[in-house]
Amino acid sequence: MTEPLVLVVEDDPAINQALSDRLAAEGFRVVRAFDGPGAVAAHEAHAPDVVVLDVMLPGFDGLEVCRRIQGARPVPVLMVTARDSETDVLIGLGVGADDYVAKPFRMREVVARVQALLRRVERSREGVVTSAVTVGGLSIEPRARQVLVDGSAVHLTPLEFDLLVALATEPGVVRSHAELMREVWGWSEASGTRTLASHVKALRAKIGAHRVRTVHGVGYAMVVAA
Repeated sequence: MTEPLVLVVEDDPAINQALSDRLAAEGFRVVRAFDGPGAVAAHEAHAPDVVVLDVMLPGFDGLEVCRRIQGARPVPVLMVTARDSETDVLIGLGVGADDYVAKPFRMREVVARVQALLRRVERSREGVVTSAVTVGGLSIEPRARQVLVDGSAVHLTPLEFDLLVALATEPGVVRSHAELMREVWGWSEASGTRTLASHVKALRAKIGAHRVRTVHGVGYAMVVAA
């Protein structure tokens, strides 16, 4: 079986090389790019399985890269940002990024995030949930990966869709941080609660904040009577 291909996009040559070397040592095939136009061209030429994408790039930034490559074909994107503010993270998630890490980062953390993204894609292909789900004015069609809110179509990123399905298939039931991180991200531990919280906030902005209830210190639940 061919090993997954990772596109590493980072303008700092030393960081790009270090990331590429570590991913190659973990068994991945790697292609590299150093600016926005080069990243889009590499994506078109190689069709990577996952993209590790720095936000600050010459040419045009990583947010624009993410918009363009997601417009061409859905692909898991791990954003790398020098700033860890909530606004920056939500903008990244809004243009189609699946996860993010902030600089300075540990190489093993990036590898773990890449592996988790690939596991999530594999689980999505398995199609565990196939029947339509309706909660209040929210309608979800897993086969078509389509979401309607009060009759109007809403565009969700692949990860936002998987998170919504995980919550909506058990409306009213509180799903713990650990359950959601394991089911949606494929993580064996709940160390990514900030990532989860950022995705929940992005999801609420699209389907209505009143539809997802926060249970502080525990997790989240889909509101039955939205």
